[in-house]
Amino acid sequence: MAMAAILLLFLTLFSNSKADRDFDVRQHLSTVTRYGAVKDIVGNSFIPSDIPQGCTPIHLNLVARHGTRSPTKKRVREMEKLASHIKELIEDAKQRNLSLQKVPAWFHNWESPWKGKLKGGELDIKGEEELYQLGIRVRERFPDIFNEEYHPDVYPIKTTQIPRASASAVAFGMGLFSGKGSLGPGRHRAFAVTSESRASDTILRFFECCQTYKDFRKNQEPSFNKLKEPILTEITSALAKQYEFNFTIQDISSLWFLCKQESSLLDITDQACSLFSPTEVALLEWTDDIQMFMVKGYGKSLNYRMGVPLLKDVLQSMSEAINADEDNQVPGSYEKARLRFAHAETVVPFSCLLGLFLEGSDFERIQKEEPLDLPPKPPQKRNWRGSIVAPFAGNNMLVLYSCPANSSSKYFVQVLHNEHPIPMPGCGGTDFCPFQVFKDKIVEPHFIHNYDTLCNAHLDESKHKPETSKLSQLFRWIFRLGGNDDTPSHGVEL
Repeated sequence: MAMAAILLLFLTLFSNSKADRDFDVRQHLSTVTRYGAVKDIVGNSFIPSDIPQGCTPIHLNLVARHGTRSPTKKRVREMEKLASHIKELIEDAKQRNLSLQKVPAWFHNWESPWKGKLKGGELDIKGEEELYQLGIRVRERFPDIFNEEYHPDVYPIKTTQIPRASASAVAFGMGLFSGKGSLGPGRHRAFAVTSESRASDTILRFFECCQTYKDFRKNQEPSFNKLKEPILTEITSALAKQYEFNFTIQDISSLWFLCKQESSLLDITDQACSLFSPTEVALLEWTDDIQMFMVKGYGKSLNYRMGVPLLKDVLQSMSEAINADEDNQVPGSYEKARLRFAHAETVVPFSCLLGLFLEGSDFERIQKEEPLDLPPKPPQKRNWRGSIVAPFAGNNMLVLYSCPANSSSKYFVQVLHNEHPIPMPGCGGTDFCPFQVFKDKIVEPHFIHNYDTLCNAHLDESKHKPETSKLSQLFRWIFRLGGNDDTPSHGVEL
């Protein structure tokens, strides 16, 4: 019995050690994960459909996130503050006569890689490569769709007005149409990229045009902090004990962000990331994923219901492609692909509208507008992982197929997530769904929701009261002037 217990302990320790060695932090960075690190991670239990013989793709919808980007100006400043505070921590340790042998070597002379940078958030060179290669792979995978002479009406490319998204669209187009033109050694060609105004783009930036959503997201901040606090507190305590530094929760939060940026942008995993054990990384990743779930995903139906204009745009393009196929329209006279480039705030809600990454009966629950449970905490497994749902350059492709007349249905929709077939709970868990079923079961139930009603209903109500409101403000202002009211003014301009 004693020998058996010792053997079991040895096997457990060996198994944990191997798991730690096999752990790749670059696959656990939530939405800061690079595309190449996770694009081929698929569920082992799902077997993709065999496309029936004679079925050919006739149209493609793409909704893609921008590629790997640089940190924003706000985050650049945060990293410079972290560098200053690390110096203070080391100086404090010296004054307390503590041994510095435990201090990570990279701490001593570390400066933020983005020190002095005045701008931020732009598409990184790695992001350019992600989208360029994606464009090449899409063309090679669907030669029947991309066999026409380029025209902006045949292959419209749409993007938001945010530079990293439009640059991603350009990189993708360069890959998609490489060798098709006469420009330079790569025989590139010019192509059009169009966008709507940020103030009115309800298809790709519906989240920015939705006041109800912006109010909701702002009010959720305390909830995030409450969820994250126990984990950050526990990890802060563990690292403070290990290194004998007076780390704060903000330090740990900034070091986790640094880990994600170093891994994604610089391929450095032996500095900030090495501070955290695989277990701690999994917990920090989970807190990021939970935040994404709450404000971009299934945590509230508004998060994805406001994406209905995009879903309508996708369905419209499919219906037009079917009409063109039915009418035997001349090739080159109709659209064959609609290619869109936006943000995680676009891709995540769109994935939710399709019912992706759900567990068991969750699809029926969201159709009934019932709230879903939060994704389970590690070490429990979960479908909802930011690194899979919306990594940099993450994407959904909806491919419309035309099949022979003897098929159960003439038109089918296949959904690919990050280029791999993915099951649709609304279509019996298959990735190859009859178009009519896709339309009736997955898409149109969402159309009972009106974007303006969801997003701006309270603004319409306030329009009926401005005169009364301003008049009352005027009277209050007059009476304050007439008396000795020392109440400070709130700066209301009348």
